[in-house]
Amino acid sequence: MRESKGRAVVVGGSIAGVSAVHSLLSAGWEVVVLEKTTAPPTGSPTGAGLGLDPLSQSIIKSWLPHQQSDLLLNTHTLPLTIDQNQATDAEKKISRVLARDESFNFRAAYWSDLHNLLYNALPPDIFYWGHVYQSFSVSDDKNTVKVQSKVVQTGNVVEFEGDLLVAADGCLSSIRQAFLPDLKLRYSGYCAWRGVLDLSSDEKSDIFAGLQNVYQDLGKCLYFDLGSGTHSVFYELLNKKINWIWYVNQPEPQLKGNSVTMKVSNDMIKKMQEEAEKTWVPELVRVIKETKEPFLNVIYDCDPLQQIVWDRVVLIGDAAHPTTPHGVRSTNMSILDAAVLGQCLMKSGVEKLGVCLEEYQSIRMPLTSKQVLHSRKMGRMKQGLVLADGKVFDPKTATPQEYKDLQQKYMPGFSDLPYRV
Repeated sequence: MRESKGRAVVVGGSIAGVSAVHSLLSAGWEVVVLEKTTAPPTGSPTGAGLGLDPLSQSIIKSWLPHQQSDLLLNTHTLPLTIDQNQATDAEKKISRVLARDESFNFRAAYWSDLHNLLYNALPPDIFYWGHVYQSFSVSDDKNTVKVQSKVVQTGNVVEFEGDLLVAADGCLSSIRQAFLPDLKLRYSGYCAWRGVLDLSSDEKSDIFAGLQNVYQDLGKCLYFDLGSGTHSVFYELLNKKINWIWYVNQPEPQLKGNSVTMKVSNDMIKKMQEEAEKTWVPELVRVIKETKEPFLNVIYDCDPLQQIVWDRVVLIGDAAHPTTPHGVRSTNMSILDAAVLGQCLMKSGVEKLGVCLEEYQSIRMPLTSKQVLHSRKMGRMKQGLVLADGKVFDPKTATPQEYKDLQQKYMPGFSDLPYRV
């Protein structure tokens, strides 16, 4: 056994958290994880689908058993080799292609499938499920950090001590709030209906056949469908599951609790389905209507932070850079945050921890800031909202050059991300 370089307490056991664990263990650190849910997730009620970029794929493979890494990742994901933006005529119910990239080398995953893949490759005894984060304190000499959590089953408050606190507690991060109490998330102007239609039990599904007839690259294409002041996203996941998202402009809803997912009523779902019939082609409408328990995400982001490191505390993932989903960045940024943090910490022990954390911040902040703002622009374009230059993107009048701005490959750092440090 090699000597540990330090001990980290990770708050949050989602994909950002488990990614941090992989990277920290690889760097020679001890890790404990505090997660409020009482057991590892087996489903994905609010996570649905995600896309992994080539760098995230290679990083994940480095964390898995080497002889099986390719097989493990490929059996949990489907290739997305095409990024296509198209416009749908609501009256004629026909679509035309605006921009198409056939060199898109992503892979699609169901949230819980990816989480399980990463989690199952880790020692289970480092996870403390059912531990709700309460508070933290840094020692007077700035050398250690203590984290208090409340045990769901008993109500007891317990304490964990480490050299480093990694905040992987999401876009509504309580740990971030301790440093930035006045920070407010920015409402995007729209919400997203989301769902996954599972057709795996119907081998001769006419829904699936209908989709394939209209969307002929289903199974390898990330489709963005632009309507009038709205857009939808859909793609296939493993086992004939169709992941779909539909963004709707509306006033900011009032949320309850610490979540950006709203509870929806049957009346809300019915109205959404009626609007879908007016907006999208019948094949997509049927997917939306057949989906059980669709849910509604309120879409927020945040102006780029000026700091993501304080003494022995570091932010990663959505805690460090809340972003809108349009750049397919959230999961990818979380994975890369974790990987770069591990690379920085690998260089030395806790005696130079401050230098390592500053290096992590200097590498990640400039790029994630650009990506958050670019994703914001993409969302406003596709929703027909006013852009920074005062213009509104309209697929009916836009030029071919403007169509290019819809594509994922123009995201800052899309093909040239700093990783090795």
